[in-house]
Amino acid sequence: MTDLSRLSINQETIKQWSLPELTEGCVKAGIDKVGLWRAPAQEYGIERTAQLLKDAGLTVTSLCRGGFFTALDPAERARALDDNRAAIDEAAALSTDTLVLVSGGLPPGSRDLHGARERVAEALAELGPYARERGVRLAIEPLHPMFASDRCVVSTLSQALDIAERFPAEQVGVVVDTYHIWWDDQAAAQIVRAGEGGRIHSFQLADWITPLPAGVLVGRGQLGDGSVDFRAFREMVEATGFDGPIEVEIFNEDLWARDGAEVLAEVAARYVEHAC
Repeated sequence: MTDLSRLSINQETIKQWSLPELTEGCVKAGIDKVGLWRAPAQEYGIERTAQLLKDAGLTVTSLCRGGFFTALDPAERARALDDNRAAIDEAAALSTDTLVLVSGGLPPGSRDLHGARERVAEALAELGPYARERGVRLAIEPLHPMFASDRCVVSTLSQALDIAERFPAEQVGVVVDTYHIWWDDQAAAQIVRAGEGGRIHSFQLADWITPLPAGVLVGRGQLGDGSVDFRAFREMVEATGFDGPIEVEIFNEDLWARDGAEVLAEVAARYVEHAC
């Protein structure tokens, strides 16, 4: 096994494991970085989670997720902002500097993509200073266009950067997630743009496999099983000067049905084979 020092395991990749199991498994495998999701961390207890990982010597590379800023109803928007402030506080308590944001889809009955994206920017104007005071960066994650209607109106790195660049880079940046942008012929140029502005706040890997399952959210593939050239993406990202964690985030029911230690070992091996 070659160097795993930059590899981070997002806990959804091995969703069948509890936080203590994930912690123990990563330590045994020589992996010292994890990406967390809010719900399981909340269930275990934020302070308890922070202490568990600290005691094990694990670093939290990101917390997912904040966002969902596109509602038209003022009360719903206020609730979203409150929830995102809570997410920022949780990220700070977990000692991660990156909160991943999924922007939100079109409100019911709306077809106004531009207006929805503007509401994302309006929310970031409120949240950016709050996050900076707590040492947390907000990372806009563009999602594949198939999610634009119901989950994320920001579909490309270009769209994400158009919003992020309205704010200081230490407040707002982007996620480069291979699953969502591998198809975009402008991705390489936009990675350069993001790197030049110091806005690559997270770099995530998952493969694109077809046919997609009925529940497309769990259609991410194990590294090497699909269409993504991971080494090319790593080289593009590193050419910008990025030397941060490389987080593997896979939602896949077949992986979740397997033994967690077996999945972790396979992820590490595939990371070395296809991304290093």
